[in-house]
Amino acid sequence: MGGEAVGRWGGGAAGGGRPRAGRAGPAGRSLRWRRAAEVGAEVVLSSCGRKCRGRVVGSLPGVRRLGVRLRSRGSGCAYAGAVSIEVAVRAEAVLGGAPTWDHASGTLLWVDVLGSEVHRYSPGRGDDAVLAVPQHVGAAKPRARGGLVMNLRDGVALVDEDGAKTWLVYWARDGYRSSDAAVDAAGRLWAGTARYDGEPAGWLARVEPNGDAKVVLNGVGAGNGIGWSPDGALLYHADSAARRVDVLDFDRDSGDATNRRVVAEVDRGRPAGLCVDASGAIWVALPGGAAVRRYAPDGRLDAEVELPVGQPTACAFGGHDFTDLYVTTARAGDAPGELAGSVLVVPGAGEGQPSTAFAG
Repeated sequence: MGGEAVGRWGGGAAGGGRPRAGRAGPAGRSLRWRRAAEVGAEVVLSSCGRKCRGRVVGSLPGVRRLGVRLRSRGSGCAYAGAVSIEVAVRAEAVLGGAPTWDHASGTLLWVDVLGSEVHRYSPGRGDDAVLAVPQHVGAAKPRARGGLVMNLRDGVALVDEDGAKTWLVYWARDGYRSSDAAVDAAGRLWAGTARYDGEPAGWLARVEPNGDAKVVLNGVGAGNGIGWSPDGALLYHADSAARRVDVLDFDRDSGDATNRRVVAEVDRGRPAGLCVDASGAIWVALPGGAAVRRYAPDGRLDAEVELPVGQPTACAFGGHDFTDLYVTTARAGDAPGELAGSVLVVPGAGEGQPSTAFAG
C-alpha cells in the first residue's frame, strides 16, 4: 500500500508501533536548500605503504599539518603512485553519515544525523547545499522519479523536489531514531533503526517501493553499514555495538536475506558505515579508530587508511568513474580538531559500484 501525500513537512510526534505503510505526518513548513560552509582544503601525500606526512595546499584558516598513514596488509603497497587526501566539505556535522553518490546529478548526498540536515555536495561547483529537516535523519537516497527517500526518526518518507512529503512507512516509537539505509539492485530500501540509549533493540527493515515493509533483522545495537557484493548474492551489515560485520545470503528477486554469519570482527574502534567495491572488498569506517579499513571478501584485513579525525562514520565511492572514496566524520565523541565533522575524500582509492535509485 502506498503512502498518502501530505503536502509539506512536519515533525511528527514519536509514538508506539512497528512498520506501517501510508500514515501521514502533520503538515509543516517547506524545505529549502541553503549553502553551507567552505570546501576545498587538500592534503597531498605519498603512498609508499608506510607513514606519510602531508602538507595543506588549500587556504582554509587554522588547518594544521596532517599526518596520515596508508598501510597495506598484503605483500605490496595498496596505493601505487600519487595519493591525496582532501577535505571535500569543511563542515561541523554533529554526526555525519550515509554518503551516497548520485550519479544522475554528479553530486554527493550525505546527512548530519543529529543536526537534522541533508547535504548535497557538488564537486564540480565546489559547494555544499543544505536542507534542514524537522527530525533526526539517518540517510537520504535518490529516487528514480526524482526527489529523495529519507530514513527519518519516525519512519521512511518520500520527498518531492518541491518539498512535498509522503510517509511511505511510519513506525514512530519512543526512544528510537533512524540509522543508515541503502538501496538494493532491485530498487528496494533497506532502513535501520537504533535506540538512543544504545540498547540492542533496533531493527533492519526491507521497504518495498509501494510501502510494504518487513523486519529482516531484530536486536540490532547500532546498525550502520549496509552493502551488497558485486554479483548481488551477499548482503553485508555492520553492527557498531557488536563490533562486527555480518554477511547474509541474498536473493535479489525476493529480497530474502538468510544465513547470517560473521565475516569480520573489528578490533579497532567500531565498524560503522560501509561500502563494497567492484572487486568485492568491503570498506568500513571506524569511529573511535580514526581509520577506514578494507576487508577482502573472506574477511581478511588487507588495507587501512588512517585519517586525521577520530570519528570517521561512513564511506562511499563516487566521482564520474567511482574511484574517489568519500568519508563522513563526526564532532560527537571526537577530540577538538579542525576537521571533525567534515567530509574527506581519497581520490583514486579504488573502484566502486554505482548506486541504485529507490524505485518508489
